[in-house]
Amino acid sequence: MLYPITLHEFQVGLQFHVPDPDQVKPTYEHLVASNPAAAFPFWARIWPSSLALTAFLQREPRWVASRHVLEIGAGIGLPSFSVARDALSLVVSDYSAEAVALMEKNIQYLALKNVRAMCLDWNDFPSDLSADTVLFSDTNYDPEQFKALLSLIHQLLDKRSTVVIATPERISAVSFAVQLEPYVTRSVLETVETGNQTIDIRIFVLSV
Repeated sequence: MLYPITLHEFQVGLQFHVPDPDQVKPTYEHLVASNPAAAFPFWARIWPSSLALTAFLQREPRWVASRHVLEIGAGIGLPSFSVARDALSLVVSDYSAEAVALMEKNIQYLALKNVRAMCLDWNDFPSDLSADTVLFSDTNYDPEQFKALLSLIHQLLDKRSTVVIATPERISAVSFAVQLEPYVTRSVLETVETGNQTIDIRIFVLSV
């Protein structure tokens, strides 16, 4: 792996491998020195939305229990791994091949027989892939991707999937959230303590 990893203990009583937070930036700087086009590994961080979605699913497991579950843009995949043993089956996915390689390592480490990792770009979503519940954690950060992401969400809702989205309440995402309003069946505000910050994360449960 390009980025050194370390075992991390999460508050939900779960331990698995994550990129060493002290090594991500210097490793990236080394990589970009030889390849200026190297992409920054946004997947390699445990984002507040991931913590919020994990807390929500731990408190309300009915959205994943005994269901076929898919997480899109999962990065490290904390929400998925936290509920893996409750799900009937689980696909944890990201567009980054290195993120997927780490997911596969953690699937083996956790001895999860009902979970598989998948390299997936939501701009080229497989038409034959479906799930009872689909998870998104802070995927709506780039306004240029809103159209493609909303199109995918509509496809999933048309397939009768329940879609659960965790998103920071940032101004740039207001237009995205407004377009989801007709499908919102549950809305919860999660407060996440990270470092010296308190961050509000909105959880939307969508269905038709």
